[in-house]
Amino acid sequence: MSITRLEPEERLTGAVIHNGLVYLAGQIADDATLDAQGQMADILRQVDALLTKAGTDKSRLISVQIFLADMADMEGMNRAWDAWLDRNNKPARATVEARLADPSWKVELTGIAALPTKA
Repeated sequence: MSITRLEPEERLTGAVIHNGLVYLAGQIADDATLDAQGQMADILRQVDALLTKAGTDKSRLISVQIFLADMADMEGMNRAWDAWLDRNNKPARATVEARLADPSWKVELTGIAALPTKA
């Protein structure tokens, strides 16, 4: 089975496609000055772009893990999530508090999506 890497960087790849699945690397906001809701909205925009590039979309997300630097930001993060979420195709989700690599980041998200099956 082939492996396709999308948006490779110095230490990681933005998404890896293998065996009908898209694995998203931890996504962080481009603008770390935003609040948790703004950072999450920016991350979800990036997720949409990566999934489109991979040939799929948010309706095919299987699971998502969200890391919050502070659980006090859960409400703001969820406002962005709820505005973006495909209500008919909700992924499995876990949200945990974690110290992120840069103290200015409030949210990080990773996940797995399925590619459409070929007819």
